[in-house]
Amino acid sequence: MHMADALLSPAVAATMYVASGAVAGVSIHKLKKDDEPRKLPVMAVTAALVFAGQMINYTIPGTGSSGHMCGGMLLSALLGPQAGFLSMIVILAIQCLFFADGGLLALGANVWNMAFYGCFVGYYLIWRPIVKSSLFGEGKPAMRARIALASVLGCIITLQLGAFSVVLETSLSGITELPFGTFVALMQPIHLAIGLVEGLITTAVLLFVYESRPELLMDVEAEADGSKRSLKAVVAVLAVVALLVGGGLSLLASSNPDGLEWALFGNAEEGYAENMGLDEEAYGVESAAADTAEAIQEKTAFLPDYAFADSDSAVGTSVSGIVGSAMVAGVAVLICLAGGFFRKKMTET
Repeated sequence: MHMADALLSPAVAATMYVASGAVAGVSIHKLKKDDEPRKLPVMAVTAALVFAGQMINYTIPGTGSSGHMCGGMLLSALLGPQAGFLSMIVILAIQCLFFADGGLLALGANVWNMAFYGCFVGYYLIWRPIVKSSLFGEGKPAMRARIALASVLGCIITLQLGAFSVVLETSLSGITELPFGTFVALMQPIHLAIGLVEGLITTAVLLFVYESRPELLMDVEAEADGSKRSLKAVVAVLAVVALLVGGGLSLLASSNPDGLEWALFGNAEEGYAENMGLDEEAYGVESAAADTAEAIQEKTAFLPDYAFADSDSAVGTSVSGIVGSAMVAGVAVLICLAGGFFRKKMTET
């Protein structure tokens, strides 16, 4: 769902930067009061895992489209909405600047669409109410069911909100070749399917954490015999998974266009519909701001499209996954340390 600069007017792009920046400021203020040191390593590895997971596009059967996880629900369930939101900003900014994934002018909109809903709407309106309820009864089986329901429902709903925001932002930008009703009719169903798959992935990760260190999950109370693995072991497993996904499984990613690209351009080359039928080389808004943003990305993106420049070597994808995951983890830790987050000395429990 990474938007390109051509989909936004400078005014709408600036508005979304302000909105996302305001939420980031509130999140930073809130986290400066946070004294949960165990979040620091968890924040690093889960942010890396989300970066790697976003590299894997999975095919949506029968459509000619594909999808990838956003990760907001996963991060907010483990870190809380504020830390999850800031982690998503790190992920999306690194993707944009160093891998040319999503436009620089559109970064504020991409943060809003992919991070705000998953982290804040997903946490406060879906995750917390469900896991703290008595739905399905008491005990571990009931909690597992609540985690699964919150994960799947949260991913579906928040992805629907993000997809609809893309349509609104594009319409407000005055791109007349995108009829509102048609765009909505294409975007919402395909992201329903994408959200369902992300929900299942999120469920698997969170259930692993629940079985290993349940106290790492927000609003989940650990039972006396709840921790089966040490914190270091859980962090190590998640780190290894991130490296395997980014460096290996990313090579198996679907080549079909993602949900947004599919809605805009279709996939007629593979025998599917043209959908909006836009020309991939000439569409949308032209502006000096977009040209400047593109010029900056051309200078900063050392692995554009997750590959070596002017090369089709699969090694470039693997290197991108590993380097990107490491960068995301490192920047997340540096921001936390620089901001004075999680001030208490970390202790193993």
